[in-house]
Amino acid sequence: MIPRPKDRVIEAAAEPSPVPGISRNVFLLGLVSLFTDASTEMLYPLIPLFLIGTLGAPVAVLGLIEGLAEATASVLKGLSGWLSDRTGRRRPLVIAGYGLAAVAKPVLALAAGWPLVLAARVLDRFGKGLRGTPRDALIADSTPEHLRGRAFGFHRSTDQIGAVAGPLLALPLLAAFHQNYRAVFVAAFVPAALGVLLLLAVRDTGRGGVQVVRPPRFRLRDTSPAFRRFLGITLVFALGNSSDAFIILLAQHLGFSAQRIVLLFAAFNLTYVLSAYPAGLLSDRLGRKRLLVGGFGVFALAYLGFALIRAPGWLWLLFPLYGLYMGLTDGVIRAFVVDLVSPEHRATALGLQATTIGLATFPASAIAGLLWQGLGAPAPFLYGALMAAVAAVLLGSLVKPERKPG
Repeated sequence: MIPRPKDRVIEAAAEPSPVPGISRNVFLLGLVSLFTDASTEMLYPLIPLFLIGTLGAPVAVLGLIEGLAEATASVLKGLSGWLSDRTGRRRPLVIAGYGLAAVAKPVLALAAGWPLVLAARVLDRFGKGLRGTPRDALIADSTPEHLRGRAFGFHRSTDQIGAVAGPLLALPLLAAFHQNYRAVFVAAFVPAALGVLLLLAVRDTGRGGVQVVRPPRFRLRDTSPAFRRFLGITLVFALGNSSDAFIILLAQHLGFSAQRIVLLFAAFNLTYVLSAYPAGLLSDRLGRKRLLVGGFGVFALAYLGFALIRAPGWLWLLFPLYGLYMGLTDGVIRAFVVDLVSPEHRATALGLQATTIGLATFPASAIAGLLWQGLGAPAPFLYGALMAAVAAVLLGSLVKPERKPG
């Protein structure tokens, strides 16, 4: 029997890579994320310092900017996921998203006030939202079900290798440019552009090999009860998960310089790298829910620590602990969502879950900014710890997956 053109595309996307159990598509997408995240993390610890210190914006504006930026990304993930399933195309959206994020980096260098920082951050997150869900669907399409956790774990690990490299690149650049943040913003365009070029070698997969006469329809009431409950629980968690910019401000509040804050983020990202791939492997063996409950618990513990510490040295422990939360949950959540829905709806479901988080990100960051200004630095972290603990209990007691990985 002669393979159909669509089948040949799927087979090509699943070609092996140098890493056992990881397809060529997943391997390439990991490299793309490595370069892109190196670019992003060169800037992320510097943006709050630039915004507050150089441009003189108040802390409440930081919460507004980060909330709007992250909400934009997550709302776009819902739209791009639906569009990807509707059209049967993943790759064009992925390329457009990474391209927009690359262009946004040097725009920051032009900012004379906070409105252009807002515009640049929204453009960057617009690109993230456009690419994220179709990319995750590409990963799922290109991977057998019993290796799904491994694939998402590998992707998150490679992504975070870039996140480790980014701050370490920023340090010599800051020294070379004499603490000129704007010059570092321009330099960050280079690795982002390299990531976009690598996408030219990625194969599209469409709907994962599912042949349909008409584009698929997605109705929430047709999904499993487990998926709907999980969606609600992630909303509870996200309402307490404010922007990481507040952790940066806490470090500055405790006396850390820009260079030491960059090193803190490198420690955070290194823990993330070392834990994400093993977490994906464990989720294939033990189930996703256990890893997620544990991850929410680690988040609560880290945020409680951020609220209670008075000595700055504790940050060297708390930042890696926060990185462990990310490693335990970031890839596993994606694999868990894919487990709970049918293949033709996986991009839409991934996008809906991300949109739910994004809609909560804006009020979460706005609340954190108001709590900080009204009650002091510990308040937003105590609030976040409480919401994470509630989400962990709800997830452990209410969600019973109807499908098991592998």
